[in-house]
Amino acid sequence: MKYEGWPDEGELVVGKVDDIEDFGVFVDLEQYQDKRGLVHVSEVASGWIKNVRDHVNEDQTVVAKVLGVDESAQQIDLSLKDVNDHQHSDTIQEWKNEQKADKWLTLAFGEDMADDQFRRIANGLLADFGSLYDGFEQAAIHGHEALADTALEDDEIDAIVETARENVSVPYVTVTGYVSLQSPDGDGVDTIKDALQAAEGNGEVPDEVDLDVTYVGAPEYRLRVQAPNYKTAESALEAAGDRAVDSVTAHDGSGAFHRERQLDDDA
Repeated sequence: MKYEGWPDEGELVVGKVDDIEDFGVFVDLEQYQDKRGLVHVSEVASGWIKNVRDHVNEDQTVVAKVLGVDESAQQIDLSLKDVNDHQHSDTIQEWKNEQKADKWLTLAFGEDMADDQFRRIANGLLADFGSLYDGFEQAAIHGHEALADTALEDDEIDAIVETARENVSVPYVTVTGYVSLQSPDGDGVDTIKDALQAAEGNGEVPDEVDLDVTYVGAPEYRLRVQAPNYKTAESALEAAGDRAVDSVTAHDGSGAFHRERQLDDDA
C-alpha cells in the first residue's frame, strides 16, 4: 500500500534512485503515491563530492530524511547523509514488514477485494496501530480482542485474525517457575492431579500463552510459560502457581510456588 498525501518534515522514507545528475539525485518514494524527492548533491554524503555516482547507483533502494515539503511546488527535499546505519536498517525493515502486511490483506480478502474496502481496512489498521504490520501482529497475539475497538466488521476481523495466525511470526519469551505440592491423604495422588490440572488453567489461560507443566521430582513440578512479552508471561506463570497451590490446600494438602528449583538437603 502506498500512502496518499505527503510525507512530514523529519520523516524517514524509503525510495528508489530514479535519476542521477551532477546537482543531485532524484528518488521515487516507495511509500507514497506518485511522489518524488530530490537529494541535493550537498545532502548525498558528508564531505566534498567529486562524482555523485561514487555514492549512489540508479535503481538503488535508499533511506532518506525529509528536509522539507512544498506541496504547491510539488517538491520534496531529501537528505541521505542525515540517515545513520541504525536508522537505515530499521526503516528498511519497517518497510519490508508493511509489504508483508499488504500481501496478508490480499490473502485475507482475496485478489478481487475492492479498492475502497482495501483502503478502508488498511486506513483503519493504520489509525489504530500505526502500521498494517503491527495490526496483524496484535491480531496474531491477542486474536479478536485486539481488533474489538476498531471500526472493522465482524467478518473482516475474523479474516484478519485467521490470516494473522497463519502468517505472522510472533516473538515469544519464556519464563519458568516451580510448585511443590504435597498431600497426606489417602487420595493424595488424585489431589495432586487436580492441582496440576488447575495449574494448566482449565480453559482459563489466554490464547497467546503457552503453558506446560512437567514432573521434576517429588514433590516438585516445573511450570514453563511462553508469551509475547515478559509482563504477560510472568502474570500467567504466577497465576498457574497460585491455582495449583489453592487447589492442593483446599484439600488439606500443602503447596508453594517458587522461581528456583528447590534442592533436597542431601543434594
